Amino acid sequence: MSTFQANLARLQIMKNKVLNVLRKGENFELKTELNSEYRDRRKEAVRRVIANMTVGKDVSGLFTDVLKNMQTEDLEIKKLIYLYLINYAKTKPDLVILAVNTFVRDTEDSNPLIRALSIRTMGCLQVPEVLDYLCDPLSKCLRDPSPYVRKTAVVCVAKIYELDPNVADDYGFIGEVRNALTDSNAMVASNAVISLREISEIDPTRDFWRLDSGTMKALLPIMNECSEWGQITILEALTKYKPRDEREAVTICEQALSRLQHANTSVVLTAIRLIVVYEEYIKNSSTIREYQRKLEPPLVTLLATRSEIQYIALRNLNLVLQKHPEILSKHLKVFYCKYNDPVYVKNEKLGIMVRICSESSAKQLLSELKEYSKEVDVDFVRKSIQAIGQVGVKHQSAADQCSKDLLDIIKTGIEYAVEESITVFRDLYRKYPNRFSDALKPICDCLEIVQAPEAKSALVWIIGEYSQSISQAGKLLEELEPDFLDEEEEVQLALVNSAVKYFLKKPQEGNELVLKILRVASESSPDPDVRDRAYLYWRLLSANPGSARAVALAKKPAIGLKQINVSEDLLKELVSEMGSVASVYHLPSKLFVYQRSKMVGAASSDDIHALRVPHSANGDDESSESQPKEQDMAEEEPEMLISF
Repeated sequence: MSTFQANLARLQIMKNKVLNVLRKGENFELKTELNSEYRDRRKEAVRRVIANMTVGKDVSGLFTDVLKNMQTEDLEIKKLIYLYLINYAKTKPDLVILAVNTFVRDTEDSNPLIRALSIRTMGCLQVPEVLDYLCDPLSKCLRDPSPYVRKTAVVCVAKIYELDPNVADDYGFIGEVRNALTDSNAMVASNAVISLREISEIDPTRDFWRLDSGTMKALLPIMNECSEWGQITILEALTKYKPRDEREAVTICEQALSRLQHANTSVVLTAIRLIVVYEEYIKNSSTIREYQRKLEPPLVTLLATRSEIQYIALRNLNLVLQKHPEILSKHLKVFYCKYNDPVYVKNEKLGIMVRICSESSAKQLLSELKEYSKEVDVDFVRKSIQAIGQVGVKHQSAADQCSKDLLDIIKTGIEYAVEESITVFRDLYRKYPNRFSDALKPICDCLEIVQAPEAKSALVWIIGEYSQSISQAGKLLEELEPDFLDEEEEVQLALVNSAVKYFLKKPQEGNELVLKILRVASESSPDPDVRDRAYLYWRLLSANPGSARAVALAKKPAIGLKQINVSEDLLKELVSEMGSVASVYHLPSKLFVYQRSKMVGAASSDDIHALRVPHSANGDDESSESQPKEQDMAEEEPEMLISF
């Protein structure tokens, strides 16, 4: 074995040597081609250098040879060389200075494309040594007659501010960008918005981004002329603007309504975000209802797109429904799952369908969900059965149909479907006590099938709760007693509770059983919660059976529909971030977005505590609260505060 390993090591060394020779040979060949007297060869060599750089090969050794080809009229070669410089500028800042004269010369070229390309590249280099040579050309480009050059120059200001804020202040670049907000060209104005917002993120202590009424009026008319990304930028900026009065809010919303028909999904979602946010500034309820009605068609249209976009739309729609539960209530069929939908889309659709389901459409939805329970995907089947129970809990008129469908699923004998159905039946019995007596026998007959702890604990709970109606209740509990210590904690607790209930309802039949279970639970169970529960009941039964009856057989409050909602404060923040990653994760962006400003840093613990509260809309035995873990953020590098 050692000989084999030695030979393998030798082969690896030889392989590395061969690869090094090949690499050296390739770079040597490229070096020769870059210095060729033939233009076509030099052009092809530059292409190969960029191709190697793109796949991760180190071609930094060709820096000076690539620089020699900068002085060319060929726009393609110039673009490729600029890409090369941007990639290696930080590792070779001293050599980048050699290219400065060419950059400055290009900023005065007659071709606006070359002027814009040079100023953009100088800004992207992010090398302090280049900064002194960049400012004068940038000042000229900010006033360039070509809007293409001006729109590039205003974005470059943000890059300069990130590199050295003092330089940006000394040259008055911030004021130039503010003036560009009212530029006659839509591209320049939208890029000015982007630049000022980025600068505000870098240094939020200074009020660079001020959207007043005059600027707002200048931005609204140019949206039709902007590119889709420019429209998104302006809409996002308007989302943060506080209208002076209801009339101004309505004017802005009317402009946003025309964006709902846009082909770009991000434009549509941002327009929806603006309208939903501005509802708080509009007092007229009929106007709000009209806007909500107009939001329905674009939301439905988003579900006809690719699966990935559907998922984002569904996650955002979930937030809208928490704010306006009545929206899309007439479009239930749109959310029916298709056979080729990915699982993540199907799961989101299930949640949406339960939310928008009305009493009149409940039976129709139950029929659809029953079909889903026959699918092959186990996780989707479980969630479909859970949805059946949620519909039954939500609408009393559909409870009987829900029970019938669950019994049909139980009759199939499929283990995971049976287990989930029994778990759902427990919720139905909690919501509607003393109903569905015809389901008790089929449920109890599944005792040997059920293996999952949650399903088994639900079955044991049903046996104990309705032991007076189940003729074989004592026998069923006795079958579980020998394996008591092998069961999970939740099953052991359910057995203790059910044994006590059975004894209190049928003292003569349950006397021996309750003694056995309480003894083994209090003396042999390794779980402290189980032991404490057993001790508690033992003392109650010994000292005061009446108190034990009041505790164990107390009337339980009916449960409500289990739906994961976010807190009101978090919902307001997430709605203002619709269309972003935050609205997909349902978490505020401050928890996972690295702040570029060291003065801002990570979110404070108070912010996290106030905003991390997805919770169940109804008080229930089980808490569905999920709390993301807070971690420290490094000073220099972005670090995910939450693992997704």
